[in-house]
Amino acid sequence: MRFPPAFLDEIRDRVPISSVIGTRVAWDRRKTNASRGDYWACCPFHGEKSPSFHCEDKKGRYHCFGCSASGDHFKFLTELDGMSFPEAVEKIAEMAGVPTPVRDVQEERREKERASLTDVMEMATAFFQERLQSPEGAKARAYLRERGLTSATQQSFRLGYAPDSRNALKEHLAAKGVPKADIEACGLVRHGDDIPVSYDWFRDRIMFPIPDSRGKIIAFGGRALAPDALAKYMNSPDTELFHKGNVLYNFARARKALAKGGTVIAVEGYMDVIALAQAGFENAVAPLGTALTENQLELLWRMSPEPVLCFDGDKAGLKAAWRAADLALPSVQAGRSASFALLPEGKDPDDLVKAEGPDAFRAVLADARPLVDLLWMRETAGGVFDTPERRAELGKTLRELTSRIRDESTRYHYQQEMREREQSFFGSQRGQRQGRQDGGRPGERGQGKPPALGGQFAKGATGRIAITESLGQSALVKRGGEGMSVREATIIVALVNHPALIDENFAHVEFLDLANSDLRTLHAAILDAMAHDAADDRGAVIATIERAGCGGIWERAVALIKRARQWPALETAALDDARDAFNQALHLQRSARTLHRELKQAQAALDADPSDENFRHLVEIQAQFNDVQATEALIEGFGVSSGRVGRV
Repeated sequence: MRFPPAFLDEIRDRVPISSVIGTRVAWDRRKTNASRGDYWACCPFHGEKSPSFHCEDKKGRYHCFGCSASGDHFKFLTELDGMSFPEAVEKIAEMAGVPTPVRDVQEERREKERASLTDVMEMATAFFQERLQSPEGAKARAYLRERGLTSATQQSFRLGYAPDSRNALKEHLAAKGVPKADIEACGLVRHGDDIPVSYDWFRDRIMFPIPDSRGKIIAFGGRALAPDALAKYMNSPDTELFHKGNVLYNFARARKALAKGGTVIAVEGYMDVIALAQAGFENAVAPLGTALTENQLELLWRMSPEPVLCFDGDKAGLKAAWRAADLALPSVQAGRSASFALLPEGKDPDDLVKAEGPDAFRAVLADARPLVDLLWMRETAGGVFDTPERRAELGKTLRELTSRIRDESTRYHYQQEMREREQSFFGSQRGQRQGRQDGGRPGERGQGKPPALGGQFAKGATGRIAITESLGQSALVKRGGEGMSVREATIIVALVNHPALIDENFAHVEFLDLANSDLRTLHAAILDAMAHDAADDRGAVIATIERAGCGGIWERAVALIKRARQWPALETAALDDARDAFNQALHLQRSARTLHRELKQAQAALDADPSDENFRHLVEIQAQFNDVQATEALIEGFGVSSGRVGRV
């Protein structure tokens, strides 16, 4: 019996080869790395005392370095156990929980037709590639050069160009003897009862061939070159070969790259995948213009136990991350989870590696947070939990979240983790009782005074205010403002690197209110340069800083800006970008310092008189902070870990 290749691929992907071989051998504990799917044993095909037999789950292959035996799941069973090939397939299908197909003459005919259709798709790919290099592809080549893609990269991904013609591809394929029905079945033309004459699906677009898990082209994505095109990106329609929600772009290449180590990275678009591959990140994939689906998530887990899902660092990106987290949560289990990475706001991976190089993207990946962190941040960031009912509501929400996890053991550990975070977030029961007597009113002992703000939450006479991790680390709630904040550093570094901003904002620069003493010293040096008419030249301003003995402070400020990836403040940024970043930071700084003063006054008033009225006033100031910086606080809370300087 002939089994469809898609069926064989499916059951091979579902069953790790180590599960097949592990029933017949004992893995060597010293050489085996199960977390990476890398196993060693004494060869079952020939007698040996030291393990030279190796199998790797990512590749689905085994090889003995002693006797050279090698193969896949099926060959192992046929050669070691003497099974026939159909028997081996039935065994693996049973392990995968997939029914073995009965012989279906019609299905075999469809399989032959699919093979024929892939030949047509290959012909279309070659046509698009040839047209990209022709005179009519000049505009497309210019666009790709502008996007920074080398000729080698274009060829590697087989990029092409669909001419601005209704019939160019259709006529090309027809001239080669491809039947009209096959052209339609591949989704290469628009056709139907309401369309008298079919016409090319893609016109005047840069073409991205989409391979399946074996590298066969099954569909295309097209990027419009005309600015007034109705859709910037469009994909092939669903066909016998292609179902959009079941495919990841670059799956086959990325799976091969994972043999070198690492994990798979899911980004949002074709250009992101290609730009990352050119920058050395060959293990990136992308869904096809839609939110991640369950089937695509399953594909990611077949490649890596903990894929990194990478999203843009704006509100839309954060919402997309939350949707992906909700999608993944029910299916997490031991060795099967996900991490989440947010890019700097306004940038995608393509922009980032072009502007700042591969190290900037490595820094984003290094900041990836586990699923449990993302869920906790979403449910607590910016929240106010000042009554028992609100705290109970948070607990209920977290319990409902964790109850979605199907795996019992993982669900238990998630519930335990969330309970511990709640206890840390709200404090011990003793801390809740401290300072509360006479039915919950502040008592005589200690006067019920709340501690200074600056932890994860502030305790008042009548409740607690949830403060995001970023707010707890910020200059707004830190007493004394000892830490150098990214916001203040952005202001100073932008002024030094772009002296035109000093003259444009003279009144604000002269009276800057900075919390950090080191940055106040740099500010004084800038004022000194202004007094000596040396503030219109970057070199002169830096020379003034050096003469003041502040060179080390300047280097620390610049290093902080680079770590935080606030590139608009750096010397290499365009003045317009620096101006936008400076104005935003200045606006937030002025709001923050005003609220800081009001916060100190409200704290002092509450210390002197822990009344409900004074506590409500403190809560109102906190609410104003959240209104001013809600988006920034959310994004900071994602990327800032305890003990590390973040944007404030």
